[in-house]
Amino acid sequence: MTDGPSRRDLLARLSATGFASLALPAEAFAQGAELPATPACEGHASATPRQTEGPYFTPSSPQRADLRDDGNGALLVLSGFVLTRQCRPVPGALLDFWHADTSGQYDNRGFRFRGHLFADQQGRYQLVTRTPGLYTGRTRHLHVKVRAGGQSPTLTTQLYFPDEPGNRRDGLFDQKLLMTLRPAEGGQLGRFDFVLAG
Repeated sequence: MTDGPSRRDLLARLSATGFASLALPAEAFAQGAELPATPACEGHASATPRQTEGPYFTPSSPQRADLRDDGNGALLVLSGFVLTRQCRPVPGALLDFWHADTSGQYDNRGFRFRGHLFADQQGRYQLVTRTPGLYTGRTRHLHVKVRAGGQSPTLTTQLYFPDEPGNRRDGLFDQKLLMTLRPAEGGQLGRFDFVLAG
């Protein structure tokens, strides 16, 4: 039983107000792009589900929002908001991303495909990276930790790619953690909004 609208309901509301799909140009791969202002909504959204950190987290990643120089592969520009359950933006939220390279390997000695960034004053973030590869037993995914700041609890979760054959076989896969993706020249534009429970 939930105490308000689900994340799907929130996205439907955002879509109705023109915010669920980003109108990011293909130039986003070269120079980044602006997200629209945070929309207003009523009620409570469901918090983004937590997932395991996995064995490959490395603390103290460098602050950077562009990981594309860490390897080859199709580009992925992931954008969205960090919001409270009341749909208010979380300014300055910390987002720490890490993922495998195109061959499915994690860099456990350095910081390839690892970095953290901060949401802006409207709760918006944008990560530029490469689409990760697969490794045995898992579907394609990104890892992320999100924290609002201060002593707030950290959300640790994973984001998934739609239409991946491995999604059905992966025991950790959660449909609520699917990114919205659309093709663009040289790669894909992705959208995911994090909703923090605290």
